[in-house]
Amino acid sequence: MTLAKDSQPTDQITSLNDTEDIIIPPSDLLSDEPPLESDLHRDQIELLLACLKWWWRERTDFYATGNLTIYFSPEHITTRDFRGPDFFVVLGTENRPRKSWILWAEQGKYPNVIVELLSDSTATVDKDFKKKLYQDTFRTPEYFWFHPDTLEFQGFILMAGEYQPIELTPQGWLWSRQLELFLGIYESKLRFFSPEGQLVATPEERAEIAQKQAEIERQQRELAQQQVTELRARLKALGVEPDLPE
Repeated sequence: MTLAKDSQPTDQITSLNDTEDIIIPPSDLLSDEPPLESDLHRDQIELLLACLKWWWRERTDFYATGNLTIYFSPEHITTRDFRGPDFFVVLGTENRPRKSWILWAEQGKYPNVIVELLSDSTATVDKDFKKKLYQDTFRTPEYFWFHPDTLEFQGFILMAGEYQPIELTPQGWLWSRQLELFLGIYESKLRFFSPEGQLVATPEERAEIAQKQAEIERQQRELAQQQVTELRARLKALGVEPDLPE
């Protein structure tokens, strides 16, 4: 009785299997981005990545990369209609290396922040087509663009479904709510600044600062020792045995 109740006819099972023909798109696709426009573009991407990864060195809940393809629709694999922002950050995800960003393998997460580096050949696309794509399809909360040659810099925040310009601070910076950092131009480069206005340094800059600090401390020690030596000599000249540390 129980067996008959729980079993299904063979032809019904076959029918269900036939109708459930689910095609799973690939989730191990390589990035397919064209070469960067110039050394300035490459250096700028590496600069942003190095600074942000150091600033968030204690965090594991983000992914930041540059010039990496975002596969956001399986049909675009065949039409090759996919996009790779110059720099983007995804929050609330695992921080690990990837060959590309594949939306259907990443719980449908789009970037939280995108930065495009303009050039004479890409500026129109970045300001028009890509801006609309990131606004309407990606729904990326913040979009910035920066031109490494002309230093043109602008940012947008998604409000009520449309990008609205982010207001510049008196320093000429733009606040990113997503990153909780300012973006601004420093020595002709796009850089991050802390909420307190401090420049987020590169590894090289941090090493240089540490070296300068060590040199200052060394000079202070030498000056202090010189002052003690001079004071000891003056006391001895007065016939006083100095009780001073060596």
